[in-house]
Amino acid sequence: MSTIFSKIISGEIPCHKIAENEQFLAFLDVMPLVEGHVLVVPKQEIDYIFDIEPETLGNLMKFAQYVAPAIRKAIPCKRIGVAVIGLEVPHAHVHLVPMNTANDLNFTQAKLQVSQESLAKTAELIRSFL
Repeated sequence: MSTIFSKIISGEIPCHKIAENEQFLAFLDVMPLVEGHVLVVPKQEIDYIFDIEPETLGNLMKFAQYVAPAIRKAIPCKRIGVAVIGLEVPHAHVHLVPMNTANDLNFTQAKLQVSQESLAKTAELIRSFL
């Protein structure tokens, strides 16, 4: 059974794409912790991040490293936090979260309710810095 991320990768479910290559896709989280919260996923459907082949895992982090500076330029913040939780969706993924305080990376806090229009503008802004 395909995960929601596999359906996003295949185009069955739309997303606010930030960047893509043959192995990975970065897109905005539709229920972000803060504005500019991006998910980076391998196109290969693997549940647990540490089950990813070492070279591919390294490339996943390199792809995240490519995306993170654009987020930081688009969304005023002190750092881009990185988190791997992996409990909500059985498809490995990395969260890139603009941070000004440690609480910005607190996954127990309420998520933002953001309009599709606002997400589209944020995605466009981040892409402009790639």
